[in-house]
Amino acid sequence: MLELVIVGGGPCGLSCAAYAHKAGLPYLVLEKGSIVHTIARFPTDMRFFSTALRMSIGGVPFVASEPHPTRKEALDYYRQVVHTLGLAVRTFEEVTAISREADGTFRVVSRPHRRPEQPNEYRAKAVVVATGYFDWPNRLGVPGEDLPHVSHYYREGHAHYGQRVVVVGGGNSAVEAALDLYRCGAQVTLVHRGADVHDKVKPWVLPFFRSRVRKGQIATRFGTRVVRIERDAVVVESAGRQEALAADAVYLLTGFRPHHALLANLGVTIDGQTGAPVYDPATMETNVPGAYVAGVVAAGHDANRIFIENGRFHGLKIVRHRLALRGMSAAELDERVGPLPTDPDELEDPTFVVGRAL
Repeated sequence: MLELVIVGGGPCGLSCAAYAHKAGLPYLVLEKGSIVHTIARFPTDMRFFSTALRMSIGGVPFVASEPHPTRKEALDYYRQVVHTLGLAVRTFEEVTAISREADGTFRVVSRPHRRPEQPNEYRAKAVVVATGYFDWPNRLGVPGEDLPHVSHYYREGHAHYGQRVVVVGGGNSAVEAALDLYRCGAQVTLVHRGADVHDKVKPWVLPFFRSRVRKGQIATRFGTRVVRIERDAVVVESAGRQEALAADAVYLLTGFRPHHALLANLGVTIDGQTGAPVYDPATMETNVPGAYVAGVVAAGHDANRIFIENGRFHGLKIVRHRLALRGMSAAELDERVGPLPTDPDELEDPTFVVGRAL
């Protein structure tokens, strides 16, 4: 029987696997897509706000051409982590159900993409849900949102040369998409319900966006909401006045939300106001004994509260808790898997050396 089944192969799930691997605990990571599936879906030329140092996991150095790595560099790095540490990861295998058995262990059912009619079943003493949030966009709930020229994901602007494109949102994703589309020769209009773009837009991006807006090269509609989307236009409203913006393509970059179906079905309490699962921040264990959360899925509606740079330590808390249940002292835990960081945002991962098996 496994000690841990980790659901989700993003950076936080892989970090948890790395700590389990170091401690000699039998574990398995199940990921419904590729390794770091979310990062693979990011815009092609995206550069992270976090530095490479603060994205590193498992004691594997993250070497990038600049302090803030690109999407491509991150993909290369996390593949290298899995390869270097020999982590047990099964990709393209989606977990469809988790149940806690009468003896306190867990039954995890998964569906391989190639043979969905032949589900796999695993037994574990504990489970970690690290499913992120990028697969569940915040929908506007307006007519036309599912038209074929509308997307909640942006990859690159090349195909939109000469087209009229409406981008909805005011965060990093929307601002960077608007800039990329402009550079690719699209006619861009950014629509945002706020009075301005978010104050947390990357500081090295914002001046370029401001310049294009000031020169009239990117149009903006602030204090504006989308009423409906038509086949060739986006109807918006501001101060009680409606306007139709011509659009050949529409990007609704309004953020994402965690999906708690697996947790809720397991019996984990989800706070109705915050949308966050109930868990002990010292151990990441939920109200269901043996069920843990890791990464941004723990944040609820406020996804900006947990990033790779602090979520990467969730696995350390979980593995230390599993070892403590075996009777290990704090000093033994420090020696075995490393001490907890005094500051969750500290720059360096604790000293990380793969240890012996229990």
